[in-house]
Amino acid sequence: MPAANKETMETPAPPIVQREFPYPALSLGVPGGTLGYVDVGAGRPVVLVHGNPTWGFLWRRVMAALWGAPLRLLVPDLLGFGRSTKPRSLAWHSVEAHGRALAAWMMALDLRDVVLVVQDWGGPLGCWAAAQGTPRVTAVCLLNTAVVLPLRFRGTAFHRLARLPVVSDVAFRLLGFPLGVLGRAQADGRSISGEVANAYRWPLRHLRDRAGPLALARMVPDGPGHASVPALGLVERWVRGFPGPIELVWGRRDPILGRALKRHRAALPEARVTEVDAGHFLQEEAPEPIARAVRRLAGLPDD
Repeated sequence: MPAANKETMETPAPPIVQREFPYPALSLGVPGGTLGYVDVGAGRPVVLVHGNPTWGFLWRRVMAALWGAPLRLLVPDLLGFGRSTKPRSLAWHSVEAHGRALAAWMMALDLRDVVLVVQDWGGPLGCWAAAQGTPRVTAVCLLNTAVVLPLRFRGTAFHRLARLPVVSDVAFRLLGFPLGVLGRAQADGRSISGEVANAYRWPLRHLRDRAGPLALARMVPDGPGHASVPALGLVERWVRGFPGPIELVWGRRDPILGRALKRHRAALPEARVTEVDAGHFLQEEAPEPIARAVRRLAGLPDD
């Protein structure tokens, strides 16, 4: 591991994080700040990238389901989330800025023959990073994400709220939206409640650190002229032309991206698709099907 890595000095994490996500918190300097991540196990590298507004804690149940397999599990926190640096300017955030940070991290760790597992914004950002330079990713698992542009940009009430002047700043920055209502995107709201909900709020407990969720919500295109569209077009071209195996594991009860499965299935007809009775953050509700897909992509028995 590069000498630049170190354990981060943090305010003690909540008990549930210490209990269920007890892995050493590492950090590495990248363009835009310091990227926090977890790196455990040995074997073929598996990179698990979260989206908005979560952090690496989201992957803990998938990691537990993969424990003991000959895999090196690497879980980065996007800049603005988790234990990573939190840029305070909304203007910093873009597909390219996040992608460059992830690409620099992968290159610094010299990751090769990677199984890339992505959800929500982790899909476009992880795939943009994978599309840069020498191919390092050789298998991809997509979970309730958007790496294929829609024919029409409809958006959701969530994304329309994020574009309202003043109101969006109050909701996202002052009130910490949507961290308090993640359970509403689930098939079973109890899957993100109590201690688990507190674990998701913990990294963004300070008002000054809450630019990330609002910025990523605004990064979702509302039309063909949106600033994110060129980079997302690059992502789509990379995914459509990807020569390695791809699997999709999709929560059919996701109110945000559940319907996006149709266009991804059409764009990737060779991909194996597993539909599960789960919501947007399906890692909480269906870790075993995800783990089985990862094992298949890594060339391991999926039992």
